[in-house]
Amino acid sequence: MRDALLIALYAFAGAAVTGLAGACALRLIRRRSLTASLAVVAAVGVVAMLAGTLAVAWAMFLSPHDLSVVTTVVAMAAVVSLVTALLLGRWVVARSRELAVAARAFGDGGAFAAPGGPATAELEDLSRELAATSARLAESRDRERALEASRRELVAWISHDLRTPLAGLRAMAEALEDGVAADPARYLRQIRAEVERLDGMVGDLFELSRIHAGTLPLSLSRVSLYDLVGDALAGAGPLAREHGVRLVGERVAPVPVEVDGREMSRVLGNLLVNAIRRTPPDGTVAVAAERTEEGVVVSVSDGCGGIPDADLPRVFDTGWRGTDARTPPAGAGLGLAIVRGIVEAHQGRATVRNVPGGCRFEVTLPAAP
Repeated sequence: MRDALLIALYAFAGAAVTGLAGACALRLIRRRSLTASLAVVAAVGVVAMLAGTLAVAWAMFLSPHDLSVVTTVVAMAAVVSLVTALLLGRWVVARSRELAVAARAFGDGGAFAAPGGPATAELEDLSRELAATSARLAESRDRERALEASRRELVAWISHDLRTPLAGLRAMAEALEDGVAADPARYLRQIRAEVERLDGMVGDLFELSRIHAGTLPLSLSRVSLYDLVGDALAGAGPLAREHGVRLVGERVAPVPVEVDGREMSRVLGNLLVNAIRRTPPDGTVAVAAERTEEGVVVSVSDGCGGIPDADLPRVFDTGWRGTDARTPPAGAGLGLAIVRGIVEAHQGRATVRNVPGGCRFEVTLPAAP
């Protein structure tokens, strides 16, 4: 029993010294190739066995013949272990390089395609993560391109919409200055109307910039949706009478919501103004509000005749005005973008769909407890 304990102690001492040396070697080459690390690990296992054997032989527990036999066996095992480690290391390194090339491709703007052939479980997991990241990056690039195109269109439309009233204001101011205006009072009223329109456009741009920057301040309070819709209908009444459009708000439930009353009034006002301007005379704009399983839904239906299916996904884009809305008083295409921004700031969503004779804009808000 005592001899067995001494043999174990000597073998452990020799293997421990080898293991410590191997750990130091791994630390020194930790930035080198994986092949070198695998070779060190394989060498540590074999050398640890040899060191333990030599320690036991030095303690005279082995005969010279037995020592030579064990040394030969260990040497053969060392050769096989090192060759296996080198082959495994080269295979893993080759797979890693293929993965790096594929990752570099999607980093340059392409799509990630996992290299073919077998791989370790860790490399397979990494390939799946890179594929998911590539898909997210592609979606992000598409959104960025769409936003950039929207910005360019917005700048072009805003420039056009600003240039026209400014040219009119200059002409009227020059006419008043030269004293050639036949009706100065009419000119002054027109100047005031154009200035108010420009002020509204600048206000919309400022509101949209705060929405995009995520700095839109909200003062939430508990209000009745019936009161919000009633105030919005009263405010849009004069415009509806001017266009000969009927406003209907009969299906509005007195549902409580926690919203910023001022911002939500702007949402409803924008939707009603947009619906009235797109509805022909003698048409009807209907407003409804009800509680559903998803929350509180406010809808505004008009008689515009519908929106082309290809344009439906772009209705809420910044600067989008459709093909028949290039001239005033259509505005700069900011109203519906502001609607979506305010609604999303309230943790809601804004959608649009075609209905017989027109389209329906729906705003879904979280229901108040």
